[in-house]
Amino acid sequence: MSLAKITRGRLAGAPAPDYCVPPVQRAFKLLRHIAAGDSVANMSVTARAVGLSRTTLIRLIATLESEGMIERRPDGPGYRLGLGLVGLAGQALYASDLAQVGEAVLEGLARQLSLSAHIGVLEGRDVLYIARRTPNVHLVSNVGIGSRLPAHATTMGRVLLANMDAADLAALYDGVALQRFTDRTPTTFAALLEQRKADLASGLAWSDSNFDVGISSVAAAIFDRSAKAVAALNVTGPTASFGGHPGRRHAIGEAVVAAAAALSARLGHAVHDAGTKRPVPL
Repeated sequence: MSLAKITRGRLAGAPAPDYCVPPVQRAFKLLRHIAAGDSVANMSVTARAVGLSRTTLIRLIATLESEGMIERRPDGPGYRLGLGLVGLAGQALYASDLAQVGEAVLEGLARQLSLSAHIGVLEGRDVLYIARRTPNVHLVSNVGIGSRLPAHATTMGRVLLANMDAADLAALYDGVALQRFTDRTPTTFAALLEQRKADLASGLAWSDSNFDVGISSVAAAIFDRSAKAVAALNVTGPTASFGGHPGRRHAIGEAVVAAAAALSARLGHAVHDAGTKRPVPL
């Protein structure tokens, strides 16, 4: 049975016990128990309540605490749900809201430019695609919602890395080998910094065969009310569709900037003309 069939079955509500992972199930059972009010102040009582051995419970507690899913209660013995878990839930809700808000913007952008349009968020060193719209043309992007692509090699990832604090960027890629996808992909941290410098100067991240040979793309950052780059928007398609007549690339860049600015405004970001970066087609 394929993974796609298994996934469809689970989404449709059909049980698939052969594919469940018992330790993960036990961890979620414990999290739900803590959420229901048990602070695990008494390990033996909690172990009996959730049907675990005391040793297994202790190991789960240690693991969940180290991952930030639970934390020690400040007002007494035991544990409560941690900020790590709250953060994951918040990110899921935020990404869902952003994807819904962005659907109409992506639809208009794809129709206007006859290019595939996407919204993505940074997760570690990957970009997670959370929204997608494609034009009614023969060649469109095959990157689906939920896909993860390496940030250093993709336009949405690059524009988010460009707006990241330099120290945070260095920590994120400390000792990491950068995968090469084409001869234009940066493969060293020094090359990544040069690319970041160019993307910041432009206000956009442009790509011509940086990730896929023959494919071009351009991305702009989406900012929240605190002026933090929280997501990115891009359009992508065959390199030939980025040319064809004078000014085509500039028009694409302007449209992407406008779309990202519209979504930023919906998130409460105030844009001042004096500080607005304009696209510089490469």
